[in-house]
Amino acid sequence: MQTVILNNGIEMPILGYGVFQVSPAECERCVADALKVGYRLIDTAQAYQNEEGVGNAIAKSGIDRKEIFLVSKIWMTNYGYEKAKASIDESLRKLKTDYIDLMLLHQPFNDYYGAYRALEEAYKAGKLRAIGVSNFYPDRLIDIAHNAEIVPAVNQVETHVFQQQVEAKKYMDEMGCQIMAWGPLAEGKNGFFTNETLINIGKKYAKTGPQVALRYLTQRGVVVIPKSTHIERMEQNLNIFDFTLTDEDMTEILKLDTGKPVVMPSHHNPEIVKYFMQMLPK
Repeated sequence: MQTVILNNGIEMPILGYGVFQVSPAECERCVADALKVGYRLIDTAQAYQNEEGVGNAIAKSGIDRKEIFLVSKIWMTNYGYEKAKASIDESLRKLKTDYIDLMLLHQPFNDYYGAYRALEEAYKAGKLRAIGVSNFYPDRLIDIAHNAEIVPAVNQVETHVFQQQVEAKKYMDEMGCQIMAWGPLAEGKNGFFTNETLINIGKKYAKTGPQVALRYLTQRGVVVIPKSTHIERMEQNLNIFDFTLTDEDMTEILKLDTGKPVVMPSHHNPEIVKYFMQMLPK
């Protein structure tokens, strides 16, 4: 498995398994399958309500904990220093582990300053090996990095062939923050699975369109966490390191970029902000 080195020297797999929208009932089985076929990065979150399933699968896998890179995220209702601090301990309990390899703030709303201080404290205490953020657009990322003691090691954002985050990645690279893609398969939107550019390029390498899309992102240095509940698809998503896209291929796929989110509306959209605000207690 190829890896990236985070800004604190920690090594992280460039491809992992994400459990967003995997039901709590299915999660343990899915993570067990993912570990069985070779995944060593598992991405979950408090909001997914399946941390316990992830923890059960890892505990039963027989794989040395040190071989698994575990990622979770603090949900914004747990923001603020005290609540975030308590939620980290709760995630550790549910995940059945003494440490989490990477803990992120899930959304750039509510008291993320206080929550980030809790991340920094847990990092210094050894409970977290790296800390970062998710869904922080460049303006919010620059803000938190400037006001924090520890620069975020990772920013997990919607990234796929239709939203390649070219400009945002420039700012992340500038501050040494690793880009990590959620929704790397665009959740099937925008005709992703029937895209002719991806399919035609894939034919040259006996690969599927999704495999080409994942390879494209990893060649750009983007960490990806595709999700599937089917072990055959898990294997396909993992099998992308035995071919290399040419510069011509990369140029063609770059043309697919719309520069706009496809899965989730922009966090700068007042209506999406109102949507998130409705989740917070008044």
